[in-house]
Amino acid sequence: MKNTLLVKVTLLAALVGSLCTTTLAATTATSIPASSASEQVSYTLDPSHTYVLWHINHFGFSNPSGKWMTTGTMVFDQKHPAKSSVSANIQLSGLVTGVPELDQHLQEPLFFDVKQYPTAHFESTKVTVTGSDTANVQGNLTLHGVTKPVILHVKLNKIGINPITNNPSIGFSATATLKRSDFGITTLLPGISDTVQLDIQAEAYSLRT
Repeated sequence: MKNTLLVKVTLLAALVGSLCTTTLAATTATSIPASSASEQVSYTLDPSHTYVLWHINHFGFSNPSGKWMTTGTMVFDQKHPAKSSVSANIQLSGLVTGVPELDQHLQEPLFFDVKQYPTAHFESTKVTVTGSDTANVQGNLTLHGVTKPVILHVKLNKIGINPITNNPSIGFSATATLKRSDFGITTLLPGISDTVQLDIQAEAYSLRT
């Protein structure tokens, strides 16, 4: 009887061990590859979930906003975030405010002149880690034919597998402030404020190999 019980306990332990091993293997298969914890991983910005939202004061009465969708690439080093970088193209010609007449007005030469400058470009130059999930990303913004330094205050939201695409993905939020006069856009100053607040949301993916 004792021998039979011992055999049953041994078999049960083996079964539990096997299930644990299988579960661990499945978890590893659906997580970010282990190499991403110590190496630079290249990502593509998801053009459907990456955008720049701007806010500007309108004669003191309100703070209207508009949105530009954004494309580009980034390199993220989870172990050494300061080695990360981003290159982004902002589609100025795709401006959306919710008011079609205003969209057209802002695309004209008095403001963004999108026929001559259809895109803006941001290229990072330095990443300074400020917390466990935050950093300041310095870079050069080229807008309206002018290039000026800009600092993005960035928060890492999540690293993981996108449940829709099953691709390794990463998400960030960021804020920045700039003066439009620095880029030669001076129409209706100071009634329409010089200071522009930027709210950036970004998702990026890395295709499985």
